[in-house]
Formats: sequence, C-alpha cells, structure tokens
Amino acid sequence: MTPSIYHSLFIFLALHGPNGRPGSCKEEIKTTNRPAPKPMSPSDFLDKLMGKTSGYDARIRPNFKGPPVNVTCNIFINSFGSITETTMDYRLNVFLRQQWNDPRLAYREYPDDSLDLDPSMLDSIWKPDLFFANEKGANFHEVTTDNKLLRIFQNGNVLYSIRLTLILSCPMNLKNFPMDIQTCTMQLESFGYTMNDLIFEWLDEGPVQVADDLMLPQFVLKEEKDLGYCTKHYNTGKFTCIEVKFHLERQMGYYLIQMYIPSLLIVILSWVSFWINMDAAPARVGLGITTVLTMTTQSSGSRASLPKVSYVKAIDIWMAVCLLFVFAALLEYAAVNFVSRQHKEFIRLTKKHRRQRIEEELVRDSRGFYFRGYGLGHCLQGKDGTAVEGSTVFTAPPSMPAYYDADAIRKRFVDQAKRIDTISRAVFPMSFLVFNVFYWITYKVMRQEDIHASL
Repeated sequence: MTPSIYHSLFIFLALHGPNGRPGSCKEEIKTTNRPAPKPMSPSDFLDKLMGKTSGYDARIRPNFKGPPVNVTCNIFINSFGSITETTMDYRLNVFLRQQWNDPRLAYREYPDDSLDLDPSMLDSIWKPDLFFANEKGANFHEVTTDNKLLRIFQNGNVLYSIRLTLILSCPMNLKNFPMDIQTCTMQLESFGYTMNDLIFEWLDEGPVQVADDLMLPQFVLKEEKDLGYCTKHYNTGKFTCIEVKFHLERQMGYYLIQMYIPSLLIVILSWVSFWINMDAAPARVGLGITTVLTMTTQSSGSRASLPKVSYVKAIDIWMAVCLLFVFAALLEYAAVNFVSRQHKEFIRLTKKHRRQRIEEELVRDSRGFYFRGYGLGHCLQGKDGTAVEGSTVFTAPPSMPAYYDADAIRKRFVDQAKRIDTISRAVFPMSFLVFNVFYWITYKVMRQEDIHASL
C-alpha cells in the first residue's frame, strides 16, 4: 500500500471509530471525566513504608556495609537534681534527642513534610544503641503515656526524643570544700556499634539547652559547658563517645549559717573564762569542757555529710583550729590555777629548807657544847680560821627574810596568774583574727584559681 492509502485509512478510523460508526460527543466527555485515583490512607502508607511487605528490616542499620551512620545528639535539661558528696553522683531529668538519616524511610507518596508517629512504631525501625557511660541509675517516664517522640521526614531523616531521669557518677575533689567548684560530666557512648558503623556528634546549634527556671539548692550551674569527644578504645574495637562537662559552683550560705558562724561563736564563748575570777574553778572548768564538747559535736556533724577521703578539706582545717583554740582556753585555766597555787609549794619548800638549816645549827651547837665541856672551847675555829669562844657557839638561828612572808608570797603568785589571764585576753583573739585572715584569703584565691582553671 502507498503512503496516501495509509493516511486516508487513519483519518477514517479517527472519525468513525473501530466499528465503522461515528463516535458520539457524550462518549468522549465520559472518557475525559473519569474520577481521580483515591489517595492512600495513612495505615496503608505506613505498611508500605515500614510494614512486613515493605522489605524494611529494623535489625540492619542504614547504609549497611557502607559509610557509618552519623547521629546528631542534643539534650534539654528539664531539672538538675541533688548533688550528693557521699556517693559522688548527681541526678538530672533530660530530654534526649537523636537525629539520623535512614534512606529506606524516605517517601514521596504522602503530602506532609513530616510524620509524627506513635511511640509503638519505634520497634519497627532501626535505632542507635546509645547509653550513658557514667550512669549509675536511670528510668523512663510512662505517665500518662510513654514520654517518647518519633518523627520521620520526607528525605528519610528520623528524629527520636525520649525523656529520662539519670543518676550519673561525678568524681569530686573536696580539698576546697565548701568553697569548691565541681566539674561533672555526661558521656554518651555507643554500646555495640564501632566507629565503622556509627558516629555520634553534637548538634551545631543549641547542643545543650537548660530550662529557664532551673535552680539548684547549693550550686550555681555555669553557662559555659564544655563539649567534646571521649572516644573509647576497648579490646572489641573503637567506639564513638561524646561528652558534656557541667561546671558547678558551690554556694556557701548554708555552711556559713550551719557551721562557720556557730563554731566562731563557740570559740568566742570560750574566751569568756579569761574574765571570770580564777577562784571560780567550777564556772571556768564547766565553761571550758562545755565548749570543747560542743566544738567536737560540731566538727563531727560537718563530716557526717561528706565521704571519708584521705586528704584534708577546708572545713576540716577550720574545725580543727577552732577546736584547738577552745582546748587551749581550757588549758589556759589549768595553767592559771597551777600558778596561783604555787605559793603553797613555795612556802612548803621554804619551811623545809629552814628546818634543815635549824637542824644543821643544832648539830653544830651540840659539837660546841661538847668541846667546851672538855676545856677545848678555845680550840674551835670559825670558817675563816680564827678561834671561836664557846659562848659564841650558841647563837640564835637566823630569822626568816621579809620576802618569806606567806601573804606576800601568795600575792606574788596570784599576780602572776592574773597576768596570764590578762595576756590571754589579747593573745587569743589576735591569734584567731590572724588565722581568719590567712584562711579566707587563701581559700578565696584558690577558689578563683579553680574558676579560671575550669573555664
């Protein structure tokens, strides 16, 4: 057939249809107004995306046998709980958010840019095996439902958020306690995937966020937070790890009111005994023993809430010096009482010495009487070699000097004891004042050095 014949046959079929009859306009309109296909329901879409028929396997990571999965993390601190020195840990409530890309979950069949799914769908997708390396205890929140969020984006990005309460280990250096600054870390690590399969990274903007109304009872949480990597090397491989360091500055208000000021007043109270009469032994001894026991109790109370560390803390130095001053005030009265009673011992020794001299004179006199009785009195010689007559042998014993008077001796020793009290009234406060100057300046400087070192 020639091309012209083909062209004529094509025009005939177009005008009359395959059955040879002209086509009607109604049939043409029917053909053009067919209903559009019904959109896919969310259930059908999810079944197609990650159901049994989708071919998605939650046991296999994205990019299997390919490049590692990059998981971006950020945390929101909802509350920062108690920081315990005895167990060296701290408690906090956080929202942990992880985001990664899973190409198998990318979609175009659904119009929304992202899908917020029920937490039960978490079992149907692959998730990073993140854990907290320095965790001592943790729990999920299930009131009123599981506090979890799962969001999938069109490009395959997955956002997984969960609310956790954590108890994390925080080794503390308490040498400057209670004027110390502590640095507590949070480490996020992969448990089973090495760095060939999984890598954790901090979010570029706002990796660590803190609630606006967050307040701690004893500490101030510094705004500066150090972010870094803490990659772990084990026998099983190299595992990804990221960390954040919180800088906590302790507030001294509680310890000033409960420890420093009461111990200071106890030390000052012990000095009252310097103004009490030395003869009031019950009053001064009772005051001294009471202050010593009170100071001992105060010192024990300060150590009750602290761990048994081998080094000396700032509060230990303060309590030890306060106890030393209180004990020294008690010993001071012991010295005063001892000195004031020394006149009795002095008089006793003086009388003993006088009695010995009298006995020596009597012995010498008895010898003189013996020699004169036999006509040898002129043979007695004195110490200078001159002859001594017998009548001169019997001389009266020497009289006691004036300073051997009992009242004068007692007055002299009592004055010495009073002088000790007078000196103590000035020495004790001045010594304690000097100690305070050195103590507070030293630890204030060390505190500032710790601040600069931690930032």
